[in-house]
Amino acid sequence: MSDLNNSLRRQVKHVLKAVIYPVYERRLVRQLADVVAPQHVGVILDGNRRWARSSGSPSVEGHRAGARKIIDLLGWCESARVKHVTLWLLSTDNLDRPPSELEPLLEIIKETVWALAEKRRWRIHAVGALDLLPNDLAAMLHHAEDITKDLGGINLNIAVGYGGRREISDAVRSLLKEHAAEGRSLVEVTELLSPEKIAEHLYTAGQPDPDLVIRTSGEQRLSGFLLWQSVHSEFYFCDAYWPDFRRVDFLRALRSYAARHRRFGA
Repeated sequence: MSDLNNSLRRQVKHVLKAVIYPVYERRLVRQLADVVAPQHVGVILDGNRRWARSSGSPSVEGHRAGARKIIDLLGWCESARVKHVTLWLLSTDNLDRPPSELEPLLEIIKETVWALAEKRRWRIHAVGALDLLPNDLAAMLHHAEDITKDLGGINLNIAVGYGGRREISDAVRSLLKEHAAEGRSLVEVTELLSPEKIAEHLYTAGQPDPDLVIRTSGEQRLSGFLLWQSVHSEFYFCDAYWPDFRRVDFLRALRSYAARHRRFGA
């Protein structure tokens, strides 16, 4: 009986995927045809390890599956006319993981970002404390930026070795160094200090703040992602682990965003 029930569940799941979800997806696309899309979408790609554990696979397989999903997401963002995308691939906290887990993850990130750069579809911009990364990964990120800087298409921020608090402290440090190089005293600098001046030194300086931040895996927190920039963002939390994130889930996030009345703190 148990085997029969499992077989029935698999059949129902197959029908949902093959018939119902495509119809539902087309309906969502029609609903969103005339709405204003978010200009900047940030995504916390969460749940790779839990996805792997749920299938009895090692963590590295979850990271590989998550890496493959990125291409799909960028295609969906292009179709939705999103201009800026920020993907959080690795936090500063993640850098403290055991070498047996961290080193394969860093290699997957390296391979993934380079594959994105080679497609020549998106302008890649690395955001994070790159000085904390292995030299070869940091060098590759800089090279990916260089060879894609003149491309059209989505501006793609790759957040690696990223932490929101670290970003703010780096921005203030950069601002202080800039003014010190111009010969200003500390008193003069404090008179010039403002949120606008600090924003000019963030990793994402010159870009619009994220309109929509999506986090997968069911966790309902930001964990420091775009801590400064997300002050007026809309948030969407999805239960699916990142490797299972579907276009339907993305469209639902856009629908949720479109239904909200944004007051920007007013």
